[in-house]
Amino acid sequence: MTEIAVRVSAERLEEFSGNDLEDLCDATEGAILDGGGFGWVTPPARHVLEAYWRGVLLVPERHLFVGRLDGTIAAAAQTLRPARNNEAQAFALQLTGHFVAPWARGHGLARAIVVAAEQAARAWGFRSINLDVRDSQSAAIKLYESLGYVRWGTHPYYARVEGDIVAGHFYYKNLSETEAPKQEIPLS
Repeated sequence: MTEIAVRVSAERLEEFSGNDLEDLCDATEGAILDGGGFGWVTPPARHVLEAYWRGVLLVPERHLFVGRLDGTIAAAAQTLRPARNNEAQAFALQLTGHFVAPWARGHGLARAIVVAAEQAARAWGFRSINLDVRDSQSAAIKLYESLGYVRWGTHPYYARVEGDIVAGHFYYKNLSETEAPKQEIPLS
């Protein structure tokens, strides 16, 4: 059997070009339908998704990281800086909206995006990253824990999915006490 090599990359996206917006919306819809839609339970209309992603690029406190499989956006995550008036938590960045399209899983995109976000956070001077995740997302939990994120709490009434209340977990990673993971893929 012959293995076909795929190109995997992770980068911060500051503007859309080519098919980026369409690819990102396709990946988002796939992730939502598969249960990993970072808050969405059912995919919104395409124009709503497009407006959402365009808006992410306009908000100064948000940064969009994407994962590409053979050049096609197949995964994403966002970092969220604290509000400017929140001096007490100005050292901590929030990682949110992390997903990989079902068809692109198993190639390391989820890890690559988190590592890219961590590298950017360190470069921007942040000392901590916080995130939360639904209890049902075991692959994401394993990834975060393998990268050194520490679970500090569980909320038993975290979200409602298809009428059921599900638990969620809260994590942090102290960037000043951990080394940057080795990134084996090119970062733009």
